[in-house]
Amino acid sequence: MRIVLFYTEVESFNFFSNVLSEELRKRGHETFILDLLNPPGENAHSYVNFSQFASKKVDAAVSFDGLGIKDDLLIGIWNAYQTVVVDIFMDPPLRFHTAMEKHPQNYLMFCCDWDHVEYVKKYFKLCVPYVGFMPHVGVMPDPNIPVIPYTEKKYDVLFSGTYYSPENRLAQVEEMVEKGTAVYDFYQILYKCLVEDSRLTIEQGAFRTVEQMGLSVDQNMMKSLMRCAEPVDWAIRMYQRGRVVEELAKSGVELHLLGRGWENHCSADYPNVHRIDDRIPYVDTLAYMADARLNLNVFPWFKAGTHDRIFNALLQHSLPLTDSSRWVDENFTDGVDIALYDLEHLEKLPEMIGGLLRDTERAQEMIRKGYEKTAENLTWSNCADWILEAIGQM
Repeated sequence: MRIVLFYTEVESFNFFSNVLSEELRKRGHETFILDLLNPPGENAHSYVNFSQFASKKVDAAVSFDGLGIKDDLLIGIWNAYQTVVVDIFMDPPLRFHTAMEKHPQNYLMFCCDWDHVEYVKKYFKLCVPYVGFMPHVGVMPDPNIPVIPYTEKKYDVLFSGTYYSPENRLAQVEEMVEKGTAVYDFYQILYKCLVEDSRLTIEQGAFRTVEQMGLSVDQNMMKSLMRCAEPVDWAIRMYQRGRVVEELAKSGVELHLLGRGWENHCSADYPNVHRIDDRIPYVDTLAYMADARLNLNVFPWFKAGTHDRIFNALLQHSLPLTDSSRWVDENFTDGVDIALYDLEHLEKLPEMIGGLLRDTERAQEMIRKGYEKTAENLTWSNCADWILEAIGQM
């Protein structure tokens, strides 16, 4: 087949396109990566070179978060060729209502969380002909690079991720709705609701908020409310991320942070919290993960989903320490191939970390089992197979 992928302003997605393109080529398919940032014509990924590639039938296009499929010109090309467009959502669908309402005819959408799949089926069943579940995947390590023994790794605990002020993110609601209105109050109460109960999805929190406010809201109105809930989604992510890091900072655990914004967090004042760098390319984070005994994950409010931070940790021979989700509970076992903590009982987290750092044999056995499971089932090679299978069923 002849398959198009995309470069965008999202650096991690560009890396995903590179890895996926390589996997597809291994299987004998021809790929072209179009740079949507419109580089000069002599660039190998320019629109000029794309037009030459697209002068023949394009069988499939693979996008992340709808980037590369919303443009009218491209939609026209995909429809003319009856191209199968595979759209992989790495983030919640509440952020992408427009992409789900406007897309090519042969459109396959995948979400990394089962709750997200149900969200799309519920609110976009007339717009999205097919939506399925596809987990995140991890990057297989370079076989030529020696594995760092657990006891010789440089970092006790590493967290790779950015931090933004929850209050600043929540304040972005004012850019969407008028302050002082009932709708504005809805988002403020929704955020408080999620702070009080970390088990709720954004949608579940929205229904609870409507009930608390005594409002009568039909499905179309709830859909409209969810469309503007992105600031709340960001705020609650950052709130929980900040809570976890603050708990470890106060406990004295040696914690290393890789990502932007942590100078604005209270942990910046603690001597046991160390900032490695602001932001580095996605692929470069893997070496840091490989040099950490424990890699911390705080789910971005995926209550029935996955995150590549978990799988990359295991594939880099490190132990992921994460809050759970229904998918994780069904596919991994705490204390066997993963280490789980509870957002409702963060006071237990430092002691858990201490135990894993002391009992090196147990931690190494957990890593071994988790590595084997991930290497067999949750890599970019698996992802390529899932995509080709979905295309073949069209």
